[in-house]
Amino acid sequence: MKIFQAFLGELDGKRIMEYKVINDAGMEVTCLNYGCTITSIFVPDRYGKKENVVLGFDSVAEYREHSPYFGSVIGRHAGRIKDGSLPIDGVTYRLARNNLGNHLHGGIKGFDKVVWDVSVSEAADSISIRYSRSSGHLEEGYPGEVDLKVIYTITNGNEIILTYEGESDRRTILNLTNHTYFNLSGDLKNTIKSHRLTVNSDQFLELDESLMPTGQAVDVEGTVFDFRKGRVIDEGIISQHPQNLLAGNGYDHPFLLRESNFAAIVLEDDESGRRLTIETNQPAVILYTGNQLEDDFYMRGKQSGKYLGLCLETQGIPDAIHHPQFPATLVDKGERYTSVTKWRFGTID
Repeated sequence: MKIFQAFLGELDGKRIMEYKVINDAGMEVTCLNYGCTITSIFVPDRYGKKENVVLGFDSVAEYREHSPYFGSVIGRHAGRIKDGSLPIDGVTYRLARNNLGNHLHGGIKGFDKVVWDVSVSEAADSISIRYSRSSGHLEEGYPGEVDLKVIYTITNGNEIILTYEGESDRRTILNLTNHTYFNLSGDLKNTIKSHRLTVNSDQFLELDESLMPTGQAVDVEGTVFDFRKGRVIDEGIISQHPQNLLAGNGYDHPFLLRESNFAAIVLEDDESGRRLTIETNQPAVILYTGNQLEDDFYMRGKQSGKYLGLCLETQGIPDAIHHPQFPATLVDKGERYTSVTKWRFGTID
């Protein structure tokens, strides 16, 4: 395996670095310490042709100006929090209301918009890029000073293992994820409408008009939210189901994962033959099909637009602080938060 480093500039007095890892099978993964952002993943199709399968830019300036969280780590809390209100132990902390009156993805300057410290470690069959930073008490309104680590481990098995760790000096909430937009067609040749998705989930969470979970878990049986045996994404885009219409013709919904999360999620593109398999220790995955992507910017010569990529955000449940029936995202003082997700790229048999 090989790793290459490049200096891209400075922000807030910190050096922005790019890291490219090439494994022995030829998979290439490139990421930045700005937002722990994965900028490209090159993997082969069924004929061995390697192409990029994620959305991204070629410059940090473009990420700062245009990026809807392309490839970045989200924190302190992924997803929405109703009214930006965070009640913990009798104190209500006020968070930024940066999305339809609610808090979204860590606020105005979340983890995706800061430069992380970084180190690299190498093993026989893997290379790990280790990001770290301290998030201060009341940063973006969240209580507690939190020491954080984000680790991307690229293996010779065409895997990317994403590990998130945190420890706070007081009770707080932590819920990190990665917001990569996948498009397995390769180099954005097609939209993700024809991608087939399988999710090991019996229920999804209903959303209200501001895309907040209502707290109601809905059975997927008999709906276009049933991905247990596989479903083409376009079926939800053209669906007249009220929840698809509310999300902007598509999906932006949390799916509750079964306790056995082996191969919990599989994304496939029949034309290219590429397959992405995702395993996680998290209770939910948010499927977002790019319904809100604007067409007013370009990525590597390709105009952005709806359905050009989809996200599979493995995480705790959004707004769980207001819905005690769901697993909490609270972390006690000194308690270690750990979240692990594995992406494995391959081809359809």
